[in-house]
Amino acid sequence: MNDTPAVQLKVISSLTAVAAEDWDACANPDSQVYNPFLRHAFLLALEESGSAVSKTGWLGQHLVLEDADGHVQAVMPLYLKNHSQGEYIFDYGWADAFHRAGGDYYPKLLCAIPFTPAGGRRLLVRDGPNAAGYETSLLAGSLTLLDKLQSSSLHINFLPEESWDQLGQQGFLQRTDQQFHWVNDGYRSFDEFLDALASRKRKNLRKERLKALENGIEIDWLTGSDLTEEHWDAFFHFYIDTGQRKWGTPYLTRAFFAQINETMPDDILLIMAKRDGHYIAGALNFIGGDTLFGRNWGCIEEHPFLHFELCYYQAIDFAISRGLHRVEAGAQGTHKLARGYVPHRTYSAHYIAHAGLRDAVGNYLESERKYVDNDIAALSNHTPFRKGDIEGTEGEDHDQT
Repeated sequence: MNDTPAVQLKVISSLTAVAAEDWDACANPDSQVYNPFLRHAFLLALEESGSAVSKTGWLGQHLVLEDADGHVQAVMPLYLKNHSQGEYIFDYGWADAFHRAGGDYYPKLLCAIPFTPAGGRRLLVRDGPNAAGYETSLLAGSLTLLDKLQSSSLHINFLPEESWDQLGQQGFLQRTDQQFHWVNDGYRSFDEFLDALASRKRKNLRKERLKALENGIEIDWLTGSDLTEEHWDAFFHFYIDTGQRKWGTPYLTRAFFAQINETMPDDILLIMAKRDGHYIAGALNFIGGDTLFGRNWGCIEEHPFLHFELCYYQAIDFAISRGLHRVEAGAQGTHKLARGYVPHRTYSAHYIAHAGLRDAVGNYLESERKYVDNDIAALSNHTPFRKGDIEGTEGEDHDQT
């Protein structure tokens, strides 16, 4: 007996083909775990601004699942890619090995949020009695699309551990990595957070904060209606300047920032540093249901510890003021450890069609997972917290790294 509800699955190349309210009902059914990156408005801004489009190697192949009555019940952000840039889960070595063996790794299918290494649901299903069946249909549809497009592989990046476990049981290869997150252990102020640190570490953080704001530097928090195009002009200048100096061509266009300012300003926190009446640096964050997500940073003047102040300490201050449980400060960066950000696993799942490549990658990932486990265990012994005072430790773009 088949318990999967009757469905119709569509493939759309543009987010304009699905109503925002239908997409968002699937993407964020629970306000407590609300994720701004899953919003129709965010993904549409990436598309309409020219940031994530076929010209830049991101061809939309999003799945939309409708029930027998034509109501949208599930969606899946999906892209056909001819490169591996902007993903933060690195598979260049897999592509190179397959190419040297005579295979074509590209195009591949990717289920992820472009340029965004933030965790969240990927098979987006409305709440309801048939949710599990719709999720099964959505995943089956993605594998059917893989065959139809003759793609080498399907990659689902930065998904929850529970989904990762389920996909592993269904034959997907399982990969882990680590990021550094700050966890709010009920702190009522930044000073209360500092009190949880060892004495020497606490003194170092206080010195860094004082040093960062020397030379008359002031900090502004900008969100909602406080954000203006003048702010975005300044931030985009920082973003482009820093990106070109360190990482080459940045991914996001100026039009992207204008569009999210218009469509989702209440989800945005822009932390800007000002000196002598002029903005000199900024950090872009997005506000979730219980998490502040740090995304991009840039500056046009170098000041000691200003990067740490804007990206890490001000983010903690804001999270405490809003009662948020977590700050995810982007990819990589062991230097975050000394600032109270502790290691957490990230999860991705990979379906590789070619048996030989699948076996080789599977063997590699088995060793890599052990390495990640050992690294997290080692790093967790070097947090700045007093013993017993830490909650939540797990024993290529101008991201906030």
